[in-house]
Amino acid sequence: MFLGKVYFTGRRYFEWAFNRSIRYATVIKNTPLPQLFSTHSTPLYRTLRNVDMWLQQNKVTNLKLATAKINGLILKPGETFSLWRLVGKPTKVKGFKEGMVLINGSFSPGVGGGLCQLSNLIYWMAIHTPLTITERWRHTHDVFPDTNRTQPFGSGATVVYNYIDLQIRNDTAHNFQLLLWISDSELHGEWRCEQPRTQKYEVYESKHLISQEWWGGYLRHNAIRRRVFDLDDQQIGDDFITENHAIMMYEPMLPEYKETV
Repeated sequence: MFLGKVYFTGRRYFEWAFNRSIRYATVIKNTPLPQLFSTHSTPLYRTLRNVDMWLQQNKVTNLKLATAKINGLILKPGETFSLWRLVGKPTKVKGFKEGMVLINGSFSPGVGGGLCQLSNLIYWMAIHTPLTITERWRHTHDVFPDTNRTQPFGSGATVVYNYIDLQIRNDTAHNFQLLLWISDSELHGEWRCEQPRTQKYEVYESKHLISQEWWGGYLRHNAIRRRVFDLDDQQIGDDFITENHAIMMYEPMLPEYKETV
């Protein structure tokens, strides 16, 4: 595993330095572009069993440092957004702290932990725009039941420096802008554009399935799709986005209901 990480990390550095076919976005502007395309927010703190609150507090510090590197980014036509190329390696020297890192379905402390919340937010907003996702990695484990879930299972994007990245390309003719900020309780984001939108999107899941495997556990599967509408709410498309396969870390079967008198 160590040698594999060294290889893929080095390959990514080589790509950043020498792959001239990808133009990475670097320009930051403080003035928001006029047209809002998508927006979303997620809570900074959750009550999680067996997870110390200080890990979540450190996560907020990490999110503040990372969003400061990205907020206001202009994604020009033909350019690609790379989360890790903008944020850089999260280290203690740069102020990053030990936050929650999800490894094989369990939590452990790790420097820069919690940045998956940022990649999840950016990805979810991006699939509500005409931008093109060129690199997205799914979570390998389904950690939490669907209680209070507001988005379809598998609609996030995990990241690990630097070889598991989130990359988004602008194949439109107009500039887009990514805005990110943190309030007392939530991480907020927006994708904005210089031109008004001509379409609307509805993201949903299909082909949902839970399968029991030979080793005794369960896998959860689905596909993420989106319906495309014009501004008169007439459906004009139905796009495949991605598919997910994850090991379930909780019992999928509900206990038998017993009526009491």
